Amino acid sequence: MSTETETAETVDSTETAATKRGSRRRTLSRVLAASALTIGVAAGGGYLWLDKTSGVHNLGSTSCTTVTPSGAAASPQSVQEICDLIDRLTGAWGRGDADAYGALFTEDASYTGYVGTYYQGRADIADGHRALFNGFVKGTELADSILSIRFYGQDTVVVTSRGDTYKGERKSQEDLSKTQTYTMVRQDGRWQIAAFHNTQRKNVMERISFLYDPATKPAAER
Repeated sequence: MSTETETAETVDSTETAATKRGSRRRTLSRVLAASALTIGVAAGGGYLWLDKTSGVHNLGSTSCTTVTPSGAAASPQSVQEICDLIDRLTGAWGRGDADAYGALFTEDASYTGYVGTYYQGRADIADGHRALFNGFVKGTELADSILSIRFYGQDTVVVTSRGDTYKGERKSQEDLSKTQTYTMVRQDGRWQIAAFHNTQRKNVMERISFLYDPATKPAAER
């Protein structure tokens, strides 16, 4: 066999091996892409299922005065005063009036937003919301659905609600994405908010925790 023939056969063999390697790589790439797509679709479908099945039973009431309060000091008049305070709060938010909003808090009130931002004192709360009303939440309104009103003596009450901001059509109770706690005190004959805490509900994570350990469900959700 001539040197030319041997060289040609070697080149052919090398090209064939390279072609096979390229074919294997393309096949592997297709398999990996298909697997990734399948996993992605399954994960997306799983997320959508978790999201769709993560509703809550305890929605509260959008009519504050219909909530049955607890505590020996509760009375129709005091409940009405508490509900009026919440109405003034949502009204000030809807008008974008930071001063009126801040005036509903005690001078030394604490305020924790749903992203964890902490404001200390009435002036800090008003100043922070002045910026928010001109920025992130401009033109929004507040929706509330009251879960509980609990009196601790004549001058202290804790109100828990579901809530959210919205524009245009008011959000339904099922769509309220935050859980809020107000601690209110009566000073000089009028109720004010001494502390507010707002938590973003992570509905999918909550659903996963309930599936993993059903005992973590609140009594109202079982």
